[in-house]
Amino acid sequence: MKRTAVYLMIILGLVICDQGSKALVHRSVPYGSHVTVFKGFFNISHVHNRGAVFGIFNQSGNSLIFFILTLASLLAFAVVVYFFIKVPASEVLLKFSLSLIIAGALGNSIDRLTRGYVIDFLDFHVYQWHWPSFNVADSCITIGALLMVYIILFRRDSQCSLCS
Repeated sequence: MKRTAVYLMIILGLVICDQGSKALVHRSVPYGSHVTVFKGFFNISHVHNRGAVFGIFNQSGNSLIFFILTLASLLAFAVVVYFFIKVPASEVLLKFSLSLIIAGALGNSIDRLTRGYVIDFLDFHVYQWHWPSFNVADSCITIGALLMVYIILFRRDSQCSLCS
C-alpha cells in the first residue's frame, strides 16, 4: 500500500505540474502567439488542440469527433488504470511507466472535459523541421509509453507481467 501511495503522489505531482504550466501559458501568452525562448529552436506557444495527438482532427469542429476522441481517451485511461492495478508491486519500472501514462491522460482529459480543447505550448523547431506543439501531459504519455516498450522488448528475462 505504501508503494501505491508513492505512485499516486507521482501522478498527482505530474498532473499539478501539467495543469499549472497550462494555466501559466493561458494567463501569460495570448492565444495564437508565442514567446521565443531559444531563437530558431524553442518557443512557448499558446495553441488549442481540439483534436487528437499531433493535432489530428484539430480543425474539424465536429462535436461527434470531439465526443469520440473524449470517449476513446477515457476508455484508454480506464485500460491503463486496470493494468496498473493488475501489475504486481514488484514491477516497479512498469508501475512507474503506467503512472506516467495515467498522469498524462488525466492532465489532457481535464483540459478536454473542462475547456473543450487541450492547451499545447512546447514548440520545438530546427531550420525547416517543426515538431507539433505539445505539453507536459503529452511528455508523460510519451516517456511512459517508451519506457513500457523498453520493458517489453528488453526485459523478457524478468517476470514482466505484460511480457508473458
